[in-house]
Amino acid sequence: MERRSEQRRPPLVPPAYAAVVADFDPSVYGASGIADEYDVLYADHWETEAAVERLVELAEGGPVLELGIGTGRLALPLLERGIEVHGVDGSEEMVSKLRQKPGGERIPVVVGDFAKADAGREFPLVVLAVNTIFALPDQQAQVECFRNAARHLVPSGRFVVEAWVPDIGGFRHNRLVRPRITRPDTISIETAELDPVEQIMRTTQAVFSNGSVRLYPANHRYAWPAELDLMAQVAGLHREERWADWRRSPFTADSEAHVSVYRR
Repeated sequence: MERRSEQRRPPLVPPAYAAVVADFDPSVYGASGIADEYDVLYADHWETEAAVERLVELAEGGPVLELGIGTGRLALPLLERGIEVHGVDGSEEMVSKLRQKPGGERIPVVVGDFAKADAGREFPLVVLAVNTIFALPDQQAQVECFRNAARHLVPSGRFVVEAWVPDIGGFRHNRLVRPRITRPDTISIETAELDPVEQIMRTTQAVFSNGSVRLYPANHRYAWPAELDLMAQVAGLHREERWADWRRSPFTADSEAHVSVYRR
């Protein structure tokens, strides 16, 4: 009787969730449901003000193309600063959230693969922030993203990439569990599993709040800064600057992230 009862239990992982986990495609990220609370979950995680200040400087008054524009965390403040902003994003759900915000309807956005999508013009500045380069499934796709960014640049234009520096030392047997958010009303725990051969990290963020648990999967094909530099060279770009953050802190051996500026 106990065995039959156990067989009738619903699966721990809903089929829709399992499909999202299996699909290494940035277009399904918003489909996981995270678009509805993305801004709340990451409100304290990114250096938005410093990033906007730096991008305004780098744009030098010209228009900006943001690959992976998402819900407009950078794009909308840039628009408020008088910068013309265009975007590309793979998730219709994330773009829908952008459209619901004041000013969001003024930003032209192409929904599609940011490694291939054509925004229809050239820009003095192309931006790929918050580790979004790692949402692409393999090295070839990441190289194509660099090439696509280069195709959108005017002569001497800049491509800015923000990403974390891989640190696999904290993993044990290629697995890791760590807290992400600890607030009075919300707790978030992330599990991660590495495939060091393919340089892939599969994560699931479990968010506990309002008496419910939401699971948000994401896949990352991580790469070290030197590998990204080589991708830039393949795309006809050269590294102009690298900082540890948007405040231009020096990049050192202890840096956990980097902001790299490549020039055509």
